[in-house]
Amino acid sequence: MATPQLTPGQPAYGMLSDRTRRRMVERLRQNGVADERVLSAMSEVPRHLFVDQALATRAYDDVSLPIGHGQTISQPFTVARMTEILLNGKAPGKVLEIGTGCGYQTAVLLKTGAEVYSIERLGVILDKARRNLRAAKQVHARLVHGDGHFGLAEAAPFDGIIMTAAARNIPQALVEQLSDGGRMIMPIGEEEQYLWLIEKTAQGLQKSRLDPVKFVPLLAGRS
Repeated sequence: MATPQLTPGQPAYGMLSDRTRRRMVERLRQNGVADERVLSAMSEVPRHLFVDQALATRAYDDVSLPIGHGQTISQPFTVARMTEILLNGKAPGKVLEIGTGCGYQTAVLLKTGAEVYSIERLGVILDKARRNLRAAKQVHARLVHGDGHFGLAEAAPFDGIIMTAAARNIPQALVEQLSDGGRMIMPIGEEEQYLWLIEKTAQGLQKSRLDPVKFVPLLAGRS
């Protein structure tokens, strides 16, 4: 196999990332992630491009890492788990992401074939996400600077909604923007947080509490 060539600004760790990414995917498989589309996406997206160069050697560890401004990139298992639950074995369709962050979850969703709309309240973080996604050659998401509580009514309905910050409750605007048969995966809580799956069915909303998690809080407004 040919040795990968560095591009300007790429951390030297990128030369080793293929091997460490394969090990990361193997861990995900061993931990129960079974959707091959998700595993393939995780194997193809270079996570080290979405973290600061000083943290690049930890990019494929199963840990969350700081990305600045009080925000984090979720651990790989959490990204894979939420994506797998959202897809539920079906075609991804149109997905709304609440909390673009560094853009890593966005890139994974794109790699599964989803049509992605993503909202981020912090302009400086959104700019970083745009740069990261360009570096990873994943440029087809629609990125929006806004308050995730209100969703994106002009692009609704969405087949799936994924939230990467913890809300106190389920925002009603997001429920209204979810298509019939759609699924929303989100963390809810403050000190004690859990992932919740919300499904919009003919019988109404079905809510299922899943794994304990730890996310930064979903804040209102934009800056």
